[in-house]
Amino acid sequence: MRKVLNALYDGAAAVAALFMVGLLVMVLLSVFGRQFNFYVPGTDAYAGYLMAASGFLALAHTLKRGEHIRVTLILAALSGRWKKGLEIWALAFASALSCLFAFYSCRLSWQSRVFNDISTGSDATPLWIPQIGMAVGTVILAIAFIDELVLELRGQRVMHSSDEPLRNE
Repeated sequence: MRKVLNALYDGAAAVAALFMVGLLVMVLLSVFGRQFNFYVPGTDAYAGYLMAASGFLALAHTLKRGEHIRVTLILAALSGRWKKGLEIWALAFASALSCLFAFYSCRLSWQSRVFNDISTGSDATPLWIPQIGMAVGTVILAIAFIDELVLELRGQRVMHSSDEPLRNE
């Protein structure tokens, strides 16, 4: 099961990276279009869709690598079962929130499909298509939070810490 979950997180990150490359292509197409006087309709909208999809699809991978921003001021002051209890509470709360986020993201995408909602831009893209990236990304994030909660409950959770000094000028 661990291999499947890690492959899911890594696969979502790989797709996010591909979408980032697509975003680069859209931006370059827009820049070259202005330089050489040609216009490709919808490049701005598609760049936005690709950026949103890549951001949401990378969330779970980022969480599993310990790269999400955490406020550890209180955790650092605690030890023993108080620390573990706060970790479990925080992960349970985050799991519940991410499940709600995933549910409503999927619902939004489904409703956009049912109502034939389209973009108001010149591209007139059916909105359910770019919303799929958000829905899939939030579902994978919910799975990752539940995974972290289960690992914490079993005492198998690995806390990632960076040796790199913080840069918060």
